[in-house]
Amino acid sequence: MTKIYHAHLWGSRKDKFRYLLEHDITTVEWTELNPGAPFYLFIPQNTEFLPEYETGWKITEIMPVNSVGIVTARDSLTIKWSGTDVMDTVKDFASLTVEDARRKYNLGEDARDWKVELAQKDLKSSGITNSKVVPILYRPFDVRFTYYTGKTRGFICMPRFGVMGHMLNEANLGFYTCRQTISESWRHILVTNSITESSYVSNRSREIGYLLPLYTYLNTQNQQSSLFVEKSPNLSSDFLSAIKTKIGYIPTPEAIFYYIYAIFHSPTYRQRYAQFLKIDFPRVPLTSNNQLFKDLGTKGKELVDLHLMKSKKLNKLITKMGGEGDNAVTKITYNCEEKRVYINKTSYFAGIAPEVWEFKIGGYQVLDKWLKDRKKAKRSLSFEDMLHYQKVVVALKETIELVREIDGLIPGFPIE
Repeated sequence: MTKIYHAHLWGSRKDKFRYLLEHDITTVEWTELNPGAPFYLFIPQNTEFLPEYETGWKITEIMPVNSVGIVTARDSLTIKWSGTDVMDTVKDFASLTVEDARRKYNLGEDARDWKVELAQKDLKSSGITNSKVVPILYRPFDVRFTYYTGKTRGFICMPRFGVMGHMLNEANLGFYTCRQTISESWRHILVTNSITESSYVSNRSREIGYLLPLYTYLNTQNQQSSLFVEKSPNLSSDFLSAIKTKIGYIPTPEAIFYYIYAIFHSPTYRQRYAQFLKIDFPRVPLTSNNQLFKDLGTKGKELVDLHLMKSKKLNKLITKMGGEGDNAVTKITYNCEEKRVYINKTSYFAGIAPEVWEFKIGGYQVLDKWLKDRKKAKRSLSFEDMLHYQKVVVALKETIELVREIDGLIPGFPIE
C-alpha cells in the first residue's frame, strides 16, 4: 500500500536554499501521514478531539436549504448607499444605450455571466419599481441597498433567488458562515436578516460565504410582511428528532437558532476544534441539559440582537466624536494610548478600547473595515453614520463580554 510522508520547511529563502542543497529525499525528517475520509488531508493534524467533534451536527445537515451569497459582478453599479441612489442609478442606466451605459458607469468588457444588455433588459422587464429596492448586508454592520429582481444573469449576476428569496421577509433570520477558512482562527459566523453579499463575512480567497435561512416561505415573490405568509422551519426532521431525544421536546426554531449562535461564539469551542473548523462547515454539539440549552439560547439571542443592531444596549454610547474640521474619512489611524480612532488629521472617535478596535469577524477587522470602505468611496460621515459607528462599538464591546459569559455557562467540552 502507498505511504504518504510530510515535512515542513520554514525560514528565509536563503535558509531554505541552503537546507535543500544540504539534504535530499533520504535525509529529510519526514512524518508519515494517514489521511482519512472525507478530506484526505496531506498535512499533519491533531485528531485528538475529532471523534467528539464529529458527534455534532454539521450546520448544513441541520439547515438543508442554503447557498453561497449573492455575486453582483458589478458592485459599483448595483450596490449603493441608499435606496434613492439605487433608483436614480437604475433609471439612468436602463435609459442609456449599451455602450453609453458601459462608458458612463465604467463597466468594462462583458463577462460570461454578466452583460450590460442583459442587465438593462432585466431592469426594464421588472417595471423599474421602488418595491424592488431592498437592503443588502454587504459587510459586517454595513447595510447597503440594491435593486433585486431575483433573475440570474440580470442586473445582479448571481442573485441566488432560491435561497435569498426567503430573506426578503423582514422577519426571517439566517446564519452566514464559510465552508473553509484560511484565517489564523475561526470567527466566520454572523447573523443576517436580509439578502446578503458573498463577502459579508470575508473576502479572502477560499473563504466563500454561505447563507442558511431559518425559515423558507411558500411564496417568495412578495415577502415584505410576515403576516399570513405560509412558512416552514428550515430544520431537517432527523435533527429535530435528535434534539427531542436529547432534551425531551422540540424547541421553537428561534430557540434552536439562538442556541447554535451561542455555541459558535464560544471561545473554547473555536479553539478546541480550530483544525476541523478550517476544512468544512461548523458542527453543532447538542446538550441533554435543558437548562443549559435555555441559558445558551438567552445569550445567543442577545448576540443576535446586538449583531442586527436591535439591542436596547446600543442606545448607551460609550464613545464621543471629537476634533475640529469636517468628517471626511481620509486617513484612518488608531491611537492606543488615547483610545481614539482618527478618521482624518483632526476628527476622531474617542473611547474605543484596543480589544474593541482589534475585534474581528471573519476576514475583517470590523471598525477598521467599516471606515476603510468610506475612505475608498471618499465619503464624509453624516450624523447618522457617526451614530451608527458608535453603536457598532457598543455591539462589539458587548459581544466580547457575552462570549466570555457563554464560555462560563458551558461546563466543558464535549458538551453533555
